[in-house]
Amino acid sequence: MKLLNVNGFDIKVDPSWLLIAALITWALSRHYFPTALPDRDVATYLVMALVTMLCFFASLVLHELAHSLVARRFGVPIKNITLFLFGGVAELEAEPQSARVEFWIAVAGPVMSLCLGLSLWISMQVSLIVTGATALTEVLSYLALINVVLAVFNLVPAFPLDGGRILRALLWHRSGDVLRATATAARSGAIFAYALMGLGVLALFQGGLMTGLWNIMIGLFILGAARASYQQQLAKVAFENKTVGDLMQSDPITVDPNASLDEFVNRIMLGRNVSFVPVVENGVLLGHMDPKVLADIDRENWTNTQVGDVFAGLEDASTISPDVTIEALFKQISGSGCRKYMVVKGRQLVGVISLSDLTRFLNLSDRLLRHGEPRDDEGQQSVTRQPS
Repeated sequence: MKLLNVNGFDIKVDPSWLLIAALITWALSRHYFPTALPDRDVATYLVMALVTMLCFFASLVLHELAHSLVARRFGVPIKNITLFLFGGVAELEAEPQSARVEFWIAVAGPVMSLCLGLSLWISMQVSLIVTGATALTEVLSYLALINVVLAVFNLVPAFPLDGGRILRALLWHRSGDVLRATATAARSGAIFAYALMGLGVLALFQGGLMTGLWNIMIGLFILGAARASYQQQLAKVAFENKTVGDLMQSDPITVDPNASLDEFVNRIMLGRNVSFVPVVENGVLLGHMDPKVLADIDRENWTNTQVGDVFAGLEDASTISPDVTIEALFKQISGSGCRKYMVVKGRQLVGVISLSDLTRFLNLSDRLLRHGEPRDDEGQQSVTRQPS
C-alpha cells in the first residue's frame, strides 16, 4: 500500500509491517517504558510507545532514502521503498555497475542511521538537562539506541545486509569479478543466518520464546535473500547476450493432428516423457497439446478423438521469436505465467523453450563456476551450452 511520495520515491507498506508495528508498540508500552519510567499511567505508556514506533519506522525510511538518493546520484534506478516485517528495503531496478557505486550505495544507510543516533542522543542529553527524566527523554533515548543498533547490525559483513554489500564491493574491486564476489558475500550471509538461527534455537531451550522465534525468522530471511541475490547475479552473467535461439531445444518432439488422443498420450506423452507438444502438419505449426487440453476430454473418447479436433491454437502467449533475449523471456514468463513456449519464425516451428530449460542452464553455469571453469577474456564464466 502506497503511503506517500518523498522526492520522487514511493514509500509503501507491506501488510506484514502491521504485525511488527503492533509487537513493538506492545513491548514498549508493557515492558520497556514502565521499567525505564515507572509510576506513569497506561495511557502515557501507550502514547509513548506509538510515538516511538512511528519515529522508529521514520528512521528506517530515512535509512533507505539515504541508499536511494546515493543510488540515484550514480544513475541506479529505484522502484520504491517498502516497509515490511523485517524493517525496510529500497528496491533497486538494476544492480550497481561498479564496485565503487556498490560501496557508496551500501555505506549510505548505516551512515544515516549513525547520524540519526548521534543527533537523537544529543537531543536526549539536552532534554535531560532542561527537563529531567521525562517521557520525551525516554523516547529520545530509545530512538538513539535503536538507530545505533540498526547501523551496527547492518554493518555485519553478511550479504544482503549493508555490510555484506560493502564486503562484496571490496571483493569485486580487488578481483574484478562481481559473480565470485557475490558468491563469497552470499556465503558470509548464509553463515551469519545459520548462526542467528542457532542462537534462536538456544534461546527457545532457555525459555526465550519471542527472542528465539525472532532470531530464527531473521536468519531464514537473510538466508533466503542471500541465496536469491546470488542466483540473480548468476542469471545476469549466465544469460548475458543470450537469446531464445541460443538455448532452445532445436529438434522438439511434435505430433500430427491426425493422431488419436490415445496414441498421443501413450506414444508421445508417456513414451517420450513430455507434456507440452507442438502440433505440426506438413511443416506448418498449428498449435500445441498439453494436459490442460486433455483434461476436457473424457478418457473413453480418446480412441476416436483426433489431436486436430481439440488442440490449443496458436496464441501470442505461447509463442516467441528466436531473436528475443533471455531477459525479455523472463519478463514474459513473469507477466503471463506461461512456462513453455514454441519458438517460431512465421508459421514455422524452429524449437521449444521452457523455464526448466533455463533452470538447467543456470544450474550448469553454477556448477562450472564452483569447479573453477576457465574464464573468458572479459573475466566472466565461460559456459558450455547444454545439449538439447
